[in-house]
Amino acid sequence: MTTTENRRISVTASAGVYQPQHDSWLLAECAVDSGLLAGATVLDMCTGSGFLAIEAARAGARTVLAFDISSAAVDCAERNAAALGEVIDVRCGSFDEAREAGPFDVVLCNPPYVPSESAPTGDGVHRAWDAGTHGRSVLDPLCERAEALVSDSGSMFVVQSEYSDPSVTLEKLRAHGFVADIQMSRSIDFGPVMQERADWLERSGLIEPGQRAETLVVIRADKQ
Repeated sequence: MTTTENRRISVTASAGVYQPQHDSWLLAECAVDSGLLAGATVLDMCTGSGFLAIEAARAGARTVLAFDISSAAVDCAERNAAALGEVIDVRCGSFDEAREAGPFDVVLCNPPYVPSESAPTGDGVHRAWDAGTHGRSVLDPLCERAEALVSDSGSMFVVQSEYSDPSVTLEKLRAHGFVADIQMSRSIDFGPVMQERADWLERSGLIEPGQRAETLVVIRADKQ
């Protein structure tokens, strides 16, 4: 186990809120191991349970601001932070509201990135993963707004699946003035969501027949 896995915090995800899983843990590991969180102003987008925001606070961030479009997630993140004795500022909103509060030294984001047959609508925990046909309905807006969210010489860490095309994320971030590369990757077996839509993913040509594993990647983008 890595250092981050040994010290992994335990949070509770209430109904309709994403429970931290492999992608959350991988992103936290990468961000904490970078050494950039201590003394930094940190933004956690798509905070969900608040797991990443709390990890940033525990790593010594000067301030932590977390956003989610779900009021249930905001309430959940606030409860988890209070239970663990960490101070984070959690707000309901998306990129535009975060941009008004920034820029930030470090931006963390575990966005929805799972390809879905249609664009996500309504409320519910599916909003934590459904991301349209190419899995990029949140990744693309994130890349477009990254320059405004990240302070000069700041960094962004974002996790996604191989099936939402990390090469596009890298290309878009580099086009907006970042030095961007894949910092960590990990292969995992399909979880319940991917298992459930495996047949559609096969029909769409997004996975090979019988493929039931995916590679998660963490992209680090440093603003120049």
